[in-house]
Amino acid sequence: MRQSTLAVLLALGLAFAGCHHHKGGPAPALPPPVAPATPPPAPPPATPEIAPQVEDPLAGLSSAELESRGLLADIHFEFDIADLRDADKPVLAQNADFLKSHDYIKVTVQGHCDERGTVEYNLALGERRARNAYDYLVSLGVPADRLKTVSYGKEIPLCQESSEACWARNRRAHFEITGKVR
Repeated sequence: MRQSTLAVLLALGLAFAGCHHHKGGPAPALPPPVAPATPPPAPPPATPEIAPQVEDPLAGLSSAELESRGLLADIHFEFDIADLRDADKPVLAQNADFLKSHDYIKVTVQGHCDERGTVEYNLALGERRARNAYDYLVSLGVPADRLKTVSYGKEIPLCQESSEACWARNRRAHFEITGKVR
């Protein structure tokens, strides 16, 4: 760029200088224009860095070992109700996020009830509870083929006392890690 600017200024200076002293005849020839320097080639497009594969530390554990770690949280239900409580939806969302990020884990959603009511009634209520939790996980993107449901009704209580606090603990959906896809 300096050379071309210098050449143009020199040519203009000569032209003006020649105008005062020129007494006819052809005008002095201007030097040919200097071609602009070609810019360097554009750099190749950046290739995204490939993140190194980080091995999942849970992948090597058995289903029983995974289950023993308590990785999935239970949710609870009101008396004689199978509808999900609003307070439990964030818990289900965390469970769903965990299952989506560990796509090899299979889960059985267990429905449980308290001791009140008949065996048959509680088995049906437990099934509705498990199904509602299952459906919500599927709605959050957990593949249905990695989930199944079972009802235990009132047969496997966490707490044996006959009190509201104990019954509330027993009215739950438990998410048991029961297998692995791979």
